[in-house]
Amino acid sequence: MMSANESEFQKIYDAFQPKILRYLTHLASESEAEDLTQETFVKIHQRLENFRGESQLSTWIYRIATNTALDRLRSPSFQRAAQISLSENLDETELADKVICPEDKKPLIEKQLIREEMNECIRGYIEKLPENYRTVLVLSEWVGLKNNEIAEILGVTLDAVKIRLHRAKTKLKEELETHCEFYWVEEMPCSVK
Repeated sequence: MMSANESEFQKIYDAFQPKILRYLTHLASESEAEDLTQETFVKIHQRLENFRGESQLSTWIYRIATNTALDRLRSPSFQRAAQISLSENLDETELADKVICPEDKKPLIEKQLIREEMNECIRGYIEKLPENYRTVLVLSEWVGLKNNEIAEILGVTLDAVKIRLHRAKTKLKEELETHCEFYWVEEMPCSVK
């Protein structure tokens, strides 16, 4: 028989695991995201009985995930591993797994490759943003949180979130305009994860 705490944790895990995995993939990297997600949910499980409800459950969970990721990103071992992984490229099977399309609307492989090249360039520059800018950008653009929620998760003021988000977007736009080649391909209705 599952205890009430175990049952509550299972509900939380089922509801939030895919969202946290996606968030951590954007914040850290695909290779780190699964481990970080597991580590996040271990911490949630350990701390669940101490959750007092002073903030929304989702805010509390994203705060734990963010802190877990930032601790890993700051660690010297991660810094060394990141240098190595930046030089590796995705193969075509990984590319096919990333494209979300109905089967009857799969773009030609050339369009997939062009889209992946653009996305890879964007991801590369997002990864190069300072972590405080990158975190705010990912929480806003990929997770879809409001600025006040981001402020609560990060423990900063609403003005700080707005400033960081503006600076992150400005810096990213400058880098993309300078360094990324964008090809405008007609009829590209599908999105990339």
